[in-house]
Amino acid sequence: MAKGVMVVQSGPVPGREQEYEEWHAGVHVPEVLEVPGFVGARRYRAVDGDHHLTIYELEAEDLGAPLEELRARSAAGRTTRSDTLRTDPPPVVRLYELVE
Repeated sequence: MAKGVMVVQSGPVPGREQEYEEWHAGVHVPEVLEVPGFVGARRYRAVDGDHHLTIYELEAEDLGAPLEELRARSAAGRTTRSDTLRTDPPPVVRLYELVE
């Protein structure tokens, strides 16, 4: 089974930081962790407070499959979106596989 991480850089809409934190920690991350293949998550906030980094741990035969499932759930309205998520610039998502 392959292991990897999905790294997401995002941030809150200015002035809505507390709402963003509540949605991200209390709703978004738990929903992502319901997707098969996502096995853990760690959240970080930049010292300046404007940028956030979430590192999701993955274990799957095909590391792209959990991300595809997450996108499908989002497209089907099975994940909770928030208008507190800054979209300009949009979140940056990168998928990395473990190199041993």
